Amino acid sequence: MIERYSLPKMSNIWQDDFKFKTMLDIEILTLEALSRKKNIPLAVVKRVKKKARFNINAIRKLEEKTQHDVVAFVCNVAQYIGPDAKYLHLGLTSSDILDTTLGVQLKAASDILIEDLNRLLKVLAKKARNYKDMVCIGRTHGVHAEPTTFGLKLALWFDESRRNLGRLLDAKEAVSIGKLSGAVGTYAHIEPEAEAYVCKKLGLKPARISTQIIQRDVYAQYMATLAIIGSSLEKFATEIRHLQRTEVLEVEEPFGKAQKGSSAMPHKKNPVICERICGLSRILRANALASLENVSLWHERDISHSSCERVILPDSTLALDYMLNKFIEVVTGLVVYPDNMLSNLVKTHGLIFSQRVLLELMNKGLARQKAYDLVQRCAMKSWKEGSDFKENLLKDKGVLRELNNKDLDKIFDLDYYLRNVTKIFHKVGL
Repeated sequence: MIERYSLPKMSNIWQDDFKFKTMLDIEILTLEALSRKKNIPLAVVKRVKKKARFNINAIRKLEEKTQHDVVAFVCNVAQYIGPDAKYLHLGLTSSDILDTTLGVQLKAASDILIEDLNRLLKVLAKKARNYKDMVCIGRTHGVHAEPTTFGLKLALWFDESRRNLGRLLDAKEAVSIGKLSGAVGTYAHIEPEAEAYVCKKLGLKPARISTQIIQRDVYAQYMATLAIIGSSLEKFATEIRHLQRTEVLEVEEPFGKAQKGSSAMPHKKNPVICERICGLSRILRANALASLENVSLWHERDISHSSCERVILPDSTLALDYMLNKFIEVVTGLVVYPDNMLSNLVKTHGLIFSQRVLLELMNKGLARQKAYDLVQRCAMKSWKEGSDFKENLLKDKGVLRELNNKDLDKIFDLDYYLRNVTKIFHKVGL
């Protein structure tokens, strides 16, 4: 991921220093495991621990010759260890090191994303409670429907984000695994006990079964989870973008004092953060598709997944970390315009009460279709003329045979739509 969309904590996990340090930890832990089984002398482990180190630049130069990153790494470490290097990488294959390292990296990356989601949940919960009773128009197909509250919009985002947290916890569990089972997963040259020892020390679980590699369905699950979370963020950001339009202007994302909205038009205040989140979510979905393509490999393995994963796994975790942090900023600093919400609410001259009129006519005994036709006739008149819906109802003989002015006053009551808001908040735990 380019530096523009990379935050330091997540970036560190995907740096060569973190990767090679983890690889060295795995090699040393494997020696510890072997010494516990008396397969190598304990003194070897002590000497290796004291001497083992690596040089990233030297590894890169060696890789130019070997065309193999793990071989270059092992050769470089061996130069520091000396004669005891004959025990290094004993019984292992490259993917034992690489996939177990990946488990460590993805577990660490997941912890950052989980922390991000928990912070987002806190700010969404606070905002939802603040605007619990702030009435605004609900829209379906982009058209005014019935009243809702802005707090309910945010409560819905809170509940969806909480589901995403559950998905991420499951996905973290799935990828927090390692394997040290050898070239085709048979443990021909190393015992399963060594794998269990190393994984436990790293905070991972051993894969229950593997070939030369951990099977790629677990990473597909992880990437799909990141894509779902990104898609939720896109959904939330898209709502803010719509509500920030000049014709609506019910909310705005924060706009800094020295911020510029356009190089040409000084008046512009654009929802650029939300648009950026929407753009990055497309990368997450594309990367998830790539991870699905990685599931099917030849026989016990090929390396067609490897080059792909070197890009998509860092990029997706970095992008989502950035997106979550930026959206937390948006929600925290969100500018809300209650007056505009109320102004938009009455823009259709009372048409938002049409369903209540329909239901009341049915309660009076009218057949649904007849009642619907009566209400629609008055509603279409309001759409066409911009006239008041309630007045049109009072002028309609068919309506007046069933409802009077007092009935309509009761129907045209906003509080009716808010009576169950508290119950909904309780349902989602707010």
